[in-house]
Amino acid sequence: MSNKSNLNIVFDLDENQIPDKISWESLTDSKKSKHDAKAAFLSFWDRNDENAMSLNLWTKDISIEEMSKFYFQTFITMADNFEKATNEDQIALAMRDFADFFGEKMGIIPKTGKFDSNGQG
Repeated sequence: MSNKSNLNIVFDLDENQIPDKISWESLTDSKKSKHDAKAAFLSFWDRNDENAMSLNLWTKDISIEEMSKFYFQTFITMADNFEKATNEDQIALAMRDFADFFGEKMGIIPKTGKFDSNGQG
């Protein structure tokens, strides 16, 4: 017997095909959970084409601050997952370093001075 889990994503579009609302629901044999979202990045590795297939959408009411936080957290998650999948800790560290740079420049995390143009930290 195999276990299965389903992920349902619904995009409510306006007359111009711009997302008004994004919601997602995970379904397992024992649990159902529904959530609203303002942005979605979904990527699959296509085995045959050896290419990433991605769906990237956001609602028209997401703020720049929210989108910046979304990207920052996604960068951190990508670094964590890459390290877990490959054991490439140095590359994951570099990815986290970029995430910190992005976070500082976008005002998501406090400035450390590490990325100042004068090189002083």
